[in-house]
Amino acid sequence: MIIETQATSDSNALNFFPPQKLLPENRAEFIDSKSLRRSPFAENIFDLGGISSILITPDMITVIKQDSADWKILKPQILAEIMDFLTSGENIVIKKDTPKTTEEIEHTIISLLDARIRPAVQRDQGDIKFISFSQGIVYVEMQGHCVGCPYATRTLKDGVEKILQTYIPEVKEVKNISETE
Repeated sequence: MIIETQATSDSNALNFFPPQKLLPENRAEFIDSKSLRRSPFAENIFDLGGISSILITPDMITVIKQDSADWKILKPQILAEIMDFLTSGENIVIKKDTPKTTEEIEHTIISLLDARIRPAVQRDQGDIKFISFSQGIVYVEMQGHCVGCPYATRTLKDGVEKILQTYIPEVKEVKNISETE
């Protein structure tokens, strides 16, 4: 089983891409002992030590380590945990029936922006900053070379909006605040 990895703009975050779907939809995030009860898999990763949070989407696992932890030690252990869990056939997350709070949605938006979107935008000397989430609309600020770029709107609608809507059904639209003023 080959599990691809990808570094992010945050040296403490690493994306893992297993060859099979992890969740049927949405995402799950684990940041404390209460949330870990929903996933034996996430609990095993946290038990390795030095882990701050884990975000699981249908096709990706983002692990954020503490500053003091070392990827050279953690990465092979995380890969082994992922392989063990996927071969076990168990569900990676125990179903949660309660609706998400705005705070949970915002945290997921920020995690996806940091892990999936910002690295691509930064390669073109731009950046994207989360401003707020209200009534299904994500407000962001395009920065750097993205300001005034004729492709910024297309990046926002065809890239950012589609990615966020894929993982967060509550997201209906993404707007650049400089275009809404």
